[in-house]
Amino acid sequence: MKRTPASPARPQRGVALLVVLWACTLLAILLGGYAMLARTEGLQARYQFAQTQAHYAAEAGVVRAIYGLQDPQPQQHWVADGRSYPFDFDGVRVSISVIDEAGKVDLNAATPEVLQNLFRAAGMPDAKALALAKNVADWRSFATTTPGVGIDPAYALAGRDYGPRHGPFATIEELQMVLGMDPAVYRVVASQVTLWSGRPSPDPATAPPLALAAIPGMTPQQAQALSAARQASQPVPGMVAPQGVTHSIRSEATLADGTRAVLRATVRLQGLRPGAPPYAVLRWQEGDGE
Repeated sequence: MKRTPASPARPQRGVALLVVLWACTLLAILLGGYAMLARTEGLQARYQFAQTQAHYAAEAGVVRAIYGLQDPQPQQHWVADGRSYPFDFDGVRVSISVIDEAGKVDLNAATPEVLQNLFRAAGMPDAKALALAKNVADWRSFATTTPGVGIDPAYALAGRDYGPRHGPFATIEELQMVLGMDPAVYRVVASQVTLWSGRPSPDPATAPPLALAAIPGMTPQQAQALSAARQASQPVPGMVAPQGVTHSIRSEATLADGTRAVLRATVRLQGLRPGAPPYAVLRWQEGDGE
């Protein structure tokens, strides 16, 4: 009996089945990738939305602080000594603190003694604090100690291609350029210094902790008592917080899911004059980094 040869369709069907399986596998991989991409984009969109919500809540906190400083009812005025004022904005918790710039160490007006005390309170040894205070005074001084020399020899010896400005500090960040300024010390003192008070020494009624320690004659016990009274929102006998015009505002907004935004602004109040803005922004920063 003659045998019938095997049909060529069977191996073709096997190959087709493999192609279908590979196609299904590839399609599953592609679909999984698209699903992961869509999930990632969804998470990013939610994160960006939450960050935006927190940011605008923090901005609302800055505006609320400006209003509190200029409240038409004097007894409702906010005290600009660093105490915290809670605020709720559309379900977002906002914590606001305000410091009068008069309570900070003015880089352009503070005495060398105040500067030395500030750097010592920030952790510098006495000798380095004294040298840095002298360098700050030299930086802002109009009188050059080395006439006719392009770069100060001390700065050149330290590898700097610049010397002191011999003029007022233009920004707080410029303090980092002064010879002897340690980055760690700068991070500590940056929030304690200002360009806008014009005072040789901080006002103790509103000075933050390190600036308080920089005041000549201020003992640790006195500084501790002042800080404790502020935290308890108690008046200090014989000391009245001034109603200055230039203030630093820190506004921190926190959502229910923990998303957080921090804004820091230095503003100058300009009063309620027809056609004029009620305040001017002198400095604006996002986050707590310096």
